[in-house]
Amino acid sequence: MTTPFRNITPNGSGNTATFLVVLTFTGFVLLSQALFVVPAGKVYVVTTLGKVTGGSRTPGLNLKIPFIQSVYSFDIRTQVKEEKFSSLTKDLQVIDANATVKYALRASEAGRVFRTITYSDKEVYSKIIKPSLLKALKSVFSQYELVTIASQWSDISELVEKTVAEELDKFDYVDVQALDLTGLKIADEYKAAIEQKQIAEQQLLKAQTEVKIAEQEALRYETLTRSLDNQVLFKLFLDKWDGKTQVVPSLPGNNSGTPPVIVGGRN
Repeated sequence: MTTPFRNITPNGSGNTATFLVVLTFTGFVLLSQALFVVPAGKVYVVTTLGKVTGGSRTPGLNLKIPFIQSVYSFDIRTQVKEEKFSSLTKDLQVIDANATVKYALRASEAGRVFRTITYSDKEVYSKIIKPSLLKALKSVFSQYELVTIASQWSDISELVEKTVAEELDKFDYVDVQALDLTGLKIADEYKAAIEQKQIAEQQLLKAQTEVKIAEQEALRYETLTRSLDNQVLFKLFLDKWDGKTQVVPSLPGNNSGTPPVIVGGRN
């Protein structure tokens, strides 16, 4: 009696090939998960099970533990952001303007930013730069009246930049590279007052300058008058005499009642 079942002998070489394919694929996946490239202008923060580990990874080929470590990208190139703002002046007037700030995240601080502030570099401006910028703007403009702000706009812009940089330096997260204030807007009723004050200041400066010039001229004439004795006057006369004049002043030092003269070339 024959049995309908056949003995099937396992194909040893086929299983080995399959195992090698699986092993190769697994190795490739692990390697692709372990290696990562940081592009220029960025740094990566590496976390191990959610906790920041090591320093910021700089551009180039880097290594991490597959499935255990994760990476997060932060841009360290110069960023330019424009912020519209309103602020009160010292005399309680409202001004509107634009602030354009150029900044860059410090590469060494990316891990601290990730750990304490934000997981995304897209929030660096809104959570770090913007609060300090608005604080500095309000702090500076509240110290000056509207007329001063309008007439000394560039000086105040430099002061705001310095104040913003000092505020951000307290945390060492970013570098402020430049700050420009533009588009100052004030109410129409105050523009005429500002222009009138500027005209008055220019007229006052002109009057003060004229007074100083008059004082210098008076001093010069006073000094000259004091120095004009008989000898100086006679010397000035001789320097100007053309040789034809019929009357010449007496010589200095002559104490006679009638000063000698030269008439027609004789004593």
